[in-house]
Amino acid sequence: MEIKINPDIFRAYDIRGIFPSTINEDSAYLIGRAFVKFLKKPRPNVVVGRDNRLSSPTLFKSLIKGLTNQGAKVIDIGLSTTPMLYWTCAHYNFDGGIMITASHLGKEFNGFKLVREKAISINKKTGLKKIQKLTRKLGNVITKPGKIIKKKVLKDYLEFNLKDFDLRNFRKLKIVIDTANAVPGILTPELKKKLPIQIYSLFEKLDGNFPNHLPDPLIKENLSYLQKEVKNKKANLGVAFDGDGDRVIFVDEKGEVISGDLITAFLVNLILKINPGAKILYDIRSSKIVEEVIKKGGGKAVVWKIGHSFIKEKMRKENIFFAGEFSGHYYTKKDYFSEAPLFVLLKILEVISQTKKNLSFFIKPLKKYFHSGEINFKVKDKKKILKILEEKFNRDGKVLEIDGLRIDFKDWWFLARSSGTENLLRLVVEAKTKKLMEKRKKELISFIKNYGDL
Repeated sequence: MEIKINPDIFRAYDIRGIFPSTINEDSAYLIGRAFVKFLKKPRPNVVVGRDNRLSSPTLFKSLIKGLTNQGAKVIDIGLSTTPMLYWTCAHYNFDGGIMITASHLGKEFNGFKLVREKAISINKKTGLKKIQKLTRKLGNVITKPGKIIKKKVLKDYLEFNLKDFDLRNFRKLKIVIDTANAVPGILTPELKKKLPIQIYSLFEKLDGNFPNHLPDPLIKENLSYLQKEVKNKKANLGVAFDGDGDRVIFVDEKGEVISGDLITAFLVNLILKINPGAKILYDIRSSKIVEEVIKKGGGKAVVWKIGHSFIKEKMRKENIFFAGEFSGHYYTKKDYFSEAPLFVLLKILEVISQTKKNLSFFIKPLKKYFHSGEINFKVKDKKKILKILEEKFNRDGKVLEIDGLRIDFKDWWFLARSSGTENLLRLVVEAKTKKLMEKRKKELISFIKNYGDL
């Protein structure tokens, strides 16, 4: 009997579904075999990591069976954050890598993030569609299966991140780290040993049920524990990781959440001091302050579409030094053009230590504009809505269509785009005054709702 994979699990940037209804042992096995065929090497070295979801061990067993049955040598790094997996693949020159994770989603979800050599991301356009097709025409397994070896990488990964920082200059700071019972909890015990600061942990114990809150730091309610603890401990800042550790959100000493684009703007001058004229990328959702700070500092500003695989591809192509997303993804060239949450954390700690200034001191002057954040809509025909929006608003504004529809006017701008991971239309509005932002936001929300059933 032929095993068929649910085609809906192949998304824009990764493979993701509900266990065991849409993603299960059979699909993991076939994806493992198809991945080896996709790499086009007779016996590739493939590194595999996993998060701590309840279904991850089951999927891991089936995945490595598929990989080895197709001849791959599997390097099992065990529990791992996604940045660790990427780093391992690139740093040790492996032929590819697979991370078993559903990132920030609830416990019923799981999936796979796939990379080629040098941790080059595989998205729908660069391979996921092909891998999906390969799962349907695999043929027989090879006669000599591949081997599995275990490799511990956590300490090496941390040393790689720490080597550019002089920890003797770090003053005795207090920080709170919330890892939401997810796999980034493996980092905090080691950071406590390495860093000369006081680290308070929230929900460090790994629990795939995520009993305290979902590992999604972009949902405000999920940050309430961190905000409260930062104030209770009188900490210098708070840090929240998502479910697989590739996103990080910061809370200042007052318990105020700082959006990812403002963290990017804050880091710009620090980066340009050491790397004058560097190219810095920011995503199309980000505040105009990011572009302004880059240009003022003598850097080269690059605005680009949303999504880690698209950003990494652009960074490699144009040799971009640093990139930051509104969602809390940060990337560096040094980290093989992959996510670098620890670099960002350490850089912030270094500056606060050296200047003896609070994080809010640096962020305050960057709050020049009023940003709505992302507003989500469920609409039947997203393409039609975007077309109607362009027809209505494009007369007086500058249109940018690298990712959805962004139109810039003299005192405000908006972005409407289809989500790459969910069946949603997302809206962002920013203006020079709060009154204007609220006015335009209300107008656009009303407009989208009126046409949303098309």
